[in-house]
Amino acid sequence: MTRKQKHLLTRILVAAVLFLAGSLLHLPEYVEMGVFLVCYAVVGWDIVWKAITNILHGQVFDENFLMTIATIGALILGEHSEGVAVMLFYQVGEWFQSYAVSKSRKSIASLMDIRPDYANVEQDGKLVQVDPDKVQIGSVIVVKPGERIPLDGTIIKGSSALDTSALTGESMPREVEPGMEVISGCINQTGILTIQTTKEFGESTVAKILDLVENASDKKGKTENFITRFARYYTPAVVFAALALAVLPPLITGQAFGVWIYRALTFLVISCPCALVISVPMSFFSGIGAASKKGVLVKGSNYLEIMSKLHTVVFDKTGTLTKGEFKVARIYSADEKADTAGNGENESGESAENGTDPRSEKQRKVLELAALAESYSDHPISRSIRDAWGKKLDQSRVSDAQEISGHGVKVKIDGKMVLAGNGKLMDEKGISYTECDSIGTVVYVAEDGRFLGSIVIADGIKDGVKDAIQRLKRAGVSKTVMLTGDRRNVAEAVAKEIGLDEVHAQLLPGDKVDAVESLMKFLPESKKLAFVGDGINDAPVLSRADVGIAMGSMGSDAAIEAADIVLMDDDPRKIASVVRISRKTLRIVMQNIVFALGVKLIVLAMGAFGVANMWEAVFADVGVSVIAILNAMRALKG
Repeated sequence: MTRKQKHLLTRILVAAVLFLAGSLLHLPEYVEMGVFLVCYAVVGWDIVWKAITNILHGQVFDENFLMTIATIGALILGEHSEGVAVMLFYQVGEWFQSYAVSKSRKSIASLMDIRPDYANVEQDGKLVQVDPDKVQIGSVIVVKPGERIPLDGTIIKGSSALDTSALTGESMPREVEPGMEVISGCINQTGILTIQTTKEFGESTVAKILDLVENASDKKGKTENFITRFARYYTPAVVFAALALAVLPPLITGQAFGVWIYRALTFLVISCPCALVISVPMSFFSGIGAASKKGVLVKGSNYLEIMSKLHTVVFDKTGTLTKGEFKVARIYSADEKADTAGNGENESGESAENGTDPRSEKQRKVLELAALAESYSDHPISRSIRDAWGKKLDQSRVSDAQEISGHGVKVKIDGKMVLAGNGKLMDEKGISYTECDSIGTVVYVAEDGRFLGSIVIADGIKDGVKDAIQRLKRAGVSKTVMLTGDRRNVAEAVAKEIGLDEVHAQLLPGDKVDAVESLMKFLPESKKLAFVGDGINDAPVLSRADVGIAMGSMGSDAAIEAADIVLMDDDPRKIASVVRISRKTLRIVMQNIVFALGVKLIVLAMGAFGVANMWEAVFADVGVSVIAILNAMRALKG
């Protein structure tokens, strides 16, 4: 409990003792009244003060005003025990609400704990603890085992395991070493790390995440906004209704004013909208907290509400569904038709770890010549071929290197003319070759006019993607779509492998926006579309979709700024989790609305006809609020 909660609990306990004393002990009337007044002052002074200050600021009609008028009115009418009981139980409800909110904040508070307290900066050969805000870009900081990395940077010395669970929700440590980039908010577990900072604290990952979390409550869903507007008009309406109930019946019937004033005060207590005003935002907050536990940052309850209505999920391909890493997947020699990549060779095309090369002599020659031919290029495909060769290249063997735009390269290796490129290059040079129909980018290799073989370079599918699509289907998502600028045959092969419903290939960035708009046009009424991308290059589409979901790359700036929802560990399987959390949250919200309004309407009618007294009013207000809060907390479990 917080200090404020402990203080309120103490007041409640003291007031409860006084209330029991006044109720159970047979005290003289004036003593009994004094005990109840002291009890009221102990437990209710802050509510009365809030009501007064709010009135002075022009905010009259709120729950503090209702409680103050109702309880003071009851005291004036001589109903001391009931007036005090209403305020006492109202404060019990307030304490319970405060405690429940604190508990629901724990998962998000764990994110808030990523804020570093200090940074160890080297000054005159000594480590000095300074405020992270004061550390400049390029400064050298030292992070000891057990400490939190305070700023983004690059490791220049040391290796360790990092606990990234506060950012990603994953318990598996991440191994880091010199040259690797690290982000703020992670906990250093084992070794001492010396890090050169690359960002100021205000621009660091931890600062951006904290800002995101702190402002999430500003973006309310439609349901939450409706409840806010409802309370704004509902409260003054019931105040005037209570006033009419207190005045009109006695004037019309000639009955005593005291009876109807009591009914009006009971009416006010019953009408307090606490259950709705508290439980609905808390339900959304709990849902956001449940998502954060899984390493998913939701920027507002409006996006959580949209996810509950999700019909179509559109994916970018490279970097989202695939790894975005070009690697040699297959090597064919001219006289080999079968794929030999799996013959002891790993996915990257590199040699086996036992020191033996599983590739045939002809395959090794194809790869070596291609690596030499591509040795002067920094193209991703060229790098992947050189990485697959894995040995130092003797560039003195290469001469007369010539790049043929859109076709490939032409070089002399050991005095022989070598061609490495696509089918267009082979056709242009009149070389007869065996066309490769494997999925991926194909590089054909020829030497002195003779075709030697082909190399297939492919972008591997991310782990868990196929499972992610299946989970979305089980969660009720009707359609999954992929948008890509890649070739149609490659895109369709990827889509078929992971189980997507629809593919749009060979798209420019602007075409992706048009494709999303076209898909949104044919959505069923009230259904929504989400786009999943991997960074700032997808920003136009992320913005155009009903909700943009970014693969966060452990909190990349681009993802955090462009998207509405961020998957901190890039795991697409968690999208289905957010869908389930959102739908559970909306069910809980509707349950609380129906329950709270239903009970209040019934008890309001009873109060107006004199059937319900202050004790029923307490249940209709505090009891309903507590039940609604408990129900709202179920959203925390995800």
